[in-house]
Amino acid sequence: MALRNIRIFGDDVLRKKCKEVTEVTPRTKQLIEDMLDTMYESEGVGLAAPQVGIVKRIVVIDIGDGPVIMINPVILEQSGEQTGDEGCLSLPGKAAIVKRPNYVKAKAYDENMKPYEIEGTELLARAICHELDHLDGILYSDRAESEPVDVQYDDEE
Repeated sequence: MALRNIRIFGDDVLRKKCKEVTEVTPRTKQLIEDMLDTMYESEGVGLAAPQVGIVKRIVVIDIGDGPVIMINPVILEQSGEQTGDEGCLSLPGKAAIVKRPNYVKAKAYDENMKPYEIEGTELLARAICHELDHLDGILYSDRAESEPVDVQYDDEE
């Protein structure tokens, strides 16, 4: 297990537009494995490569149904609307209200560069939109209805 340092708000890498992945090398596979380890260790539901300092179009997501690896993802369709709290591992301890589509259909490549499509609603739709934004240098706070505020967790009472 290899953990990567998560880049925090203010780090320039979080604002960069990521580059397409043209081939999956052993280093790419190691990056994906490290991203999953880092996401799970940080108790996140998603992580994008720029969040660990790598300017490539790779995201990992797990909302509790097992990991989803997305290389060069593109949203094909979106519909509906949901509004709710959103946080980010790159803005630790903060959350804000963000409006997202309630349904998303995307295409991507898996870790073997095999193309696939994925559909998601609710949390998965939110996670896909959130992580894909990272690939274009967009943070949830850019889309928030108000400034992110400190989050108090139940175990801190």
